[in-house]
Amino acid sequence: MSIPLRSTNTPFIYQISFFFLLTIGSITLCAGQNRGARGLVSFGASSGLAGDTLYLDINQDIAVQLLPFEDLMKVAVTHSPAIRYQGEVANSLNEAQEIAKVQILQNVSGFGNYSTGTQGLITNVVSGPAAQNGNLNQIANGYRVGVDVRFPLYELFGRKHQIRQATFNYKAALAQKETVELQLKRELINVYQDMITTQQLLKIILIDEQASLASLRVAETEIQKGQITAEAMAIVTSRFVQAKTASEQAKGNFLKNVRYFEALMGMPIQRLKRN
Repeated sequence: MSIPLRSTNTPFIYQISFFFLLTIGSITLCAGQNRGARGLVSFGASSGLAGDTLYLDINQDIAVQLLPFEDLMKVAVTHSPAIRYQGEVANSLNEAQEIAKVQILQNVSGFGNYSTGTQGLITNVVSGPAAQNGNLNQIANGYRVGVDVRFPLYELFGRKHQIRQATFNYKAALAQKETVELQLKRELINVYQDMITTQQLLKIILIDEQASLASLRVAETEIQKGQITAEAMAIVTSRFVQAKTASEQAKGNFLKNVRYFEALMGMPIQRLKRN
């Protein structure tokens, strides 16, 4: 539905001025966004993020600005804290498996000692050929070494089950790590596509906001000249407010997807751009 703003007395002049302003407005971004030297749009100030400015080229698809998706996936898997945690859990269970295999050695112990002296107490107590010949003193004095081996029934019936349990726990940890990786990939696919979609919507809504702003500028000029009514001016202003509200909402949705994308990647989006 179009709203006539021009006066019946100056149809041609108003039509030229309207389209002239509309053309100028279509090549400038709306208020609250700043275009840099290279055509990058700053969203920091307009989104209320003090000291946190995001520079992206809204007119260029974000999929073209960023690394290929497969490379992004590899970066996300490498830097994901959840995947690193699952990897450490798997390593811990692998060590537990190795411990279970060699735990039988705890039932084997060795000993060694050395003694010297007259061993008078033993000589006086013990009698017989060994004591008379001095063999006891030869045994009582010197080095002693030996091995003590104990083999409980648990080692025969329970050890193999403990080793199998440790093996299954390790395999379960590896499967859990793969599950976390798959979940991360799904989340990354969703937020990546949402980021692309919200950027396209933002581009369309910005065009509508620019057109509404051009209409508002024309209406402000016309109402000063008394060529339109206050009611028509209010309608144009309301239309611009609606367009501005829609653009801010679209901008916020786009920024949320970008921040969520950065959280999944584990690094700022500036480091994920193509060279």
